[in-house]
Order: sequence, then structure tokens, then C-alpha cells
Amino acid sequence: MKEPSNTPRDIARELARKYSTMTHDELDVLESILVPMKFAKGEMILKEGEVCRSIYYLDKGMIRQFYYKNSKEVTEHLGEDHTIFMCIESLFKEEPTLLQVEALETSMIYAIPKAALEREAMRNINIQMMYRKILEESLIISQVHADLVRFETAQNRYKRMCKLAPQVILRAPLIYIANYLQMTPETLSRVRTSTLLED
Repeated sequence: MKEPSNTPRDIARELARKYSTMTHDELDVLESILVPMKFAKGEMILKEGEVCRSIYYLDKGMIRQFYYKNSKEVTEHLGEDHTIFMCIESLFKEEPTLLQVEALETSMIYAIPKAALEREAMRNINIQMMYRKILEESLIISQVHADLVRFETAQNRYKRMCKLAPQVILRAPLIYIANYLQMTPETLSRVRTSTLLED
């Protein structure tokens, strides 16, 4: 049986639960600015050169954020159900992004346009709180990834990711997991085998 899909009201409640408490009126406001979007597997959500004008809430599906360096793809983020993603530099500088975002599965996404969110955050303290918490979370996720690839061994990188994002490990193509963890697919295979043997 197919799960009923979430309504914008459900998403507003989910965001409020996760990031801030909200009054009935604030939920109405948040619901009114959410923009539902659906992407097929392999479809681009954001292309290089576009300006990121929204924070995105991934209701169901999986995405990857990547960029090109020396003509090679570098995976910067893998996101799964019930997580936020954005191209933060493009969002705040209002400049074209170097990052691209691709749907790795059919994905149901709700865009929260930055202009509308900031307008409402000026009038609603709990929406302001939600906005701040989302940005904090985004910065922490970036820092965790940076520290992971800077300080951890290949084995520990994989183990940490298994704890932090088990769904990504199960569902994302191995080539992207390896790329995100800054190792070759061969190294990832070795690491996975030795981790399984330990367990």
C-alpha cells in the first residue's frame, strides 16, 4: 500500500517540531510560503551558475550536492528523507553557485524561499528561531564533514558515516559515498569488508 504523501501543513508541523515551537498562526504562515516540488531520479534540482534562492526540505528521497574540481566531480553532501539542504554561499551572497544538486532517487522537496522566510522571520519570533536553527544545523553538518576528511582514517570515516547517516550508506551509490568520504571505490570496498568482519 502506498504511503499518503505529506501536505504542506504536515511539513510545516515537522519543521516546527524539529526546529522551533510555533503557534497556530505561525504554522499558517510557514505553510503559506512552502513550495512543493517533485524531482525524478537523475534530475537536477540546482545547476552550476544558478542562484540558490531557497532553503530546501527533503521530505522523501535522496540528493547529492557536488562540484567540479580539475574536471572531476567532488561530492560535498548526501541528503536523505527529512533533512535540509541549500547552497549557503549562493543563498546569502545572491551569486551563481558552483555547487550542483541532483536527485539520486525520486524526491519530494519543499522549497522555503529565503525572501519570504526573512520577511516572516521579522514578524514571527518562532519562525526566526527556526531559521536560525536550520542555519546552525547546516554549518555543523559542513564542519563535521570537513573534520571527517581532515582528521579521520578511511576506516573511521566510514564508521562515523554509518552512525551519522545509515540510510545514505544503505541507499546511495557506492561511488558517491566513496567520493564524499574522499577515498577511491576500491578503498571503500576494503574498508566495508574489514568493518563487516569486525562486527
